[in-house]
Amino acid sequence: MSQFGPEDELWSHSSRAILDPRQRMELQKVSSKQKQHVSVSLAELFRRVGEPDDSMEGLIQHPSSYPFVLSFQDLSYSVNVQRIFSCFGGGNKNHDILGHSGRNEEHTKVLLNDISGQAREGEILAVLGASGSGKSTLIDALADRISRESLLGTVTLNGEVLESKLLKVISAYVKQDDLLFPMLTVEETLMFSAEFRLPRTLSKSKKKARVQALIDQLGLRNAAKTIIGDEGHRGVSGGERRRVSIGTDIIHDPILLFLDEPTSGLDSTSAYMVVKVLQRIAQSGSIVIMSIHQPSYRILDLLDHLIFLSRGHNVFNGSVTKLPQFFAEFGRPIPSNEDKSEFVLDLIRELEGSPTGSKSLVDFNKSWQARENCRNLNLSNPSLKDAIISSISKGKLVVTGTTNGTVDNANLSSVPKFANPIWTEMVVIAKRSTLNSMRSPELFGTRLGAVLVTGFILATVFWRLGDSPKGTQERLGFFAFAMSTTFYTCAEAIPVFLQQRYIFMRETSYNAYRRSSYVLSHSIISIPSLIILSVVFSAATFWAVGLSGGTSGFLFFFVFILASFWAGNSFVTFLSGVIFNEMMGFTVVVATLSYFLLFSGFFISSDRIPPYWIWFHYASLVKYPFQGVLQNEFDDPNRCFVKGTQIFDNSPLKDYSESVKLNMLHSMSKTLGMNITSSTCLTTGVDILKQSGATDLNKWSCLWITIALGFLFRILFYFALLFGSKNKRK
Repeated sequence: MSQFGPEDELWSHSSRAILDPRQRMELQKVSSKQKQHVSVSLAELFRRVGEPDDSMEGLIQHPSSYPFVLSFQDLSYSVNVQRIFSCFGGGNKNHDILGHSGRNEEHTKVLLNDISGQAREGEILAVLGASGSGKSTLIDALADRISRESLLGTVTLNGEVLESKLLKVISAYVKQDDLLFPMLTVEETLMFSAEFRLPRTLSKSKKKARVQALIDQLGLRNAAKTIIGDEGHRGVSGGERRRVSIGTDIIHDPILLFLDEPTSGLDSTSAYMVVKVLQRIAQSGSIVIMSIHQPSYRILDLLDHLIFLSRGHNVFNGSVTKLPQFFAEFGRPIPSNEDKSEFVLDLIRELEGSPTGSKSLVDFNKSWQARENCRNLNLSNPSLKDAIISSISKGKLVVTGTTNGTVDNANLSSVPKFANPIWTEMVVIAKRSTLNSMRSPELFGTRLGAVLVTGFILATVFWRLGDSPKGTQERLGFFAFAMSTTFYTCAEAIPVFLQQRYIFMRETSYNAYRRSSYVLSHSIISIPSLIILSVVFSAATFWAVGLSGGTSGFLFFFVFILASFWAGNSFVTFLSGVIFNEMMGFTVVVATLSYFLLFSGFFISSDRIPPYWIWFHYASLVKYPFQGVLQNEFDDPNRCFVKGTQIFDNSPLKDYSESVKLNMLHSMSKTLGMNITSSTCLTTGVDILKQSGATDLNKWSCLWITIALGFLFRILFYFALLFGSKNKRK
């Protein structure tokens, strides 16, 4: 029979894998103590995976001599919102006193109002309340996700105000949504997180062992090889997804863990298992702060400290065991047969619906706190530096570049902002994106198919164009359509980044990697697919259409197609960084590329474009590759495109007989004073370039400008991510 009861289900896998029977019995005795401050730490389990059993001596720890205490005092936060006054006299009764003027006015809405409290190492602090009560706002305030200029009050750790840089290093934030790559397995997801957050000086084998131990701690052993999944691919369950989300943020064993409604959308069993995992994390020496809507009685027993909010006001702040006494003294005792949290939330809703709101409960809580403010009042806490160094020395917070992954000195400034150098981050990002893409081949396959179909259609429509006036016009049309097609087929980059945006924001907000690493990595890994598309399109059209230049001409045509794909992909990627809506993104891309084609020089030459639009001609992405391939095709001065009577082919005289056309040439020769015969070349490729206005830049300049524009939009994409993904409220 197992040594563990039902409550310890999540530990069964890891305990069997790591502890012998005697140690499991000792662990059971320790974990069964009421409110045990520190259990077996994740750090110890991580560090000792794969070591001999005798290395587990001393694994059961005593309460930490350097506990952390996160204190927050008088937190207030408000936003300006638009209030609508109805001209029909209806609407919110609280607005009646202001009249019904039928206009919009801005007013201030208070989301947090003088919230104070504490969260201690080894405990779970849960924030409860109805929707709109301010739960998520309080979590964001404590996690430094609200602008310092907008948030009033103080947040300190062991009496010291936390700097944003240090907070990002020692903490993690788990959002309500499970932001994960759908085609990666649970094990791969956690392994990539380990490669991001653990230093490269930590060996690959130790990282793998750490991941395996974490999988056991999270109760994910049976799902380790299962993909995360999405709407189109069956994957892990909702509760398992939530635990994977937590795992990606605790791989480096943070001191502070913030979670926004981690049980939202889960059934009672899955929710209980998630909170049980959080309890173990807290007992490992972390502070866990979470918001939760309405916990079950089983989950309530796992929580240590509660804060109930009502429309931004604090109506209860204390331990779970204090709930009955608090509401009994308030005059609304909790019935013995009723769920405590459900009763409290129902009471808050009842009071909020009364004329005076929850003011009576808020005032009572203030007087109660004045009497009960002696919670751990006599306990003195060490300095933040000493507490962090002590915690790191036990194996927590593995973030540095030292040989063993820990800090061995008392200088907190030695803790780097990022765990790895930029090139390591780029390799990991590229590996993850490539693996995720390879398991969704239909995405690239669709794009490749579109290029193949387009190339086939162009090859058959423009088959073997001749060196005639008609063939010349058709060549111009082919080049205009071909160059614009390369840009339109890049529109698929819009949904790709939009689907990854929030994963990117979550990971960069707590320094998993640099924004520059993401931009550089995705720029590099896009090149192989662009080369394949360019080769396919060039090979399908160049010889079929009958373009000139032979092998060298083909190579130059291929390079220009590749440069066009590069510039188009970079442009669309930049737009995906500034536009958050997928449909809006497609609309903007299609419209902008249409304008680029209009001002490229094909429909109207540059000398005919109005002066106030000429800037768009030079800003057009299509202009430079279009002009470059024209020069590649028509730059031979000895190649003739209009001979003798062909001069009449684009005029009403084209239907006359050849003899009549020759007589007309003879008359023109007398008038012009020159001999024009049926074999006289009247228009060369250079003349066509001049007529098209494609001579202001040579083809090499056009090529370098096209490539440079691709780099420019990648740089703009970086700044869009830098300034547009702060992930903070204002």
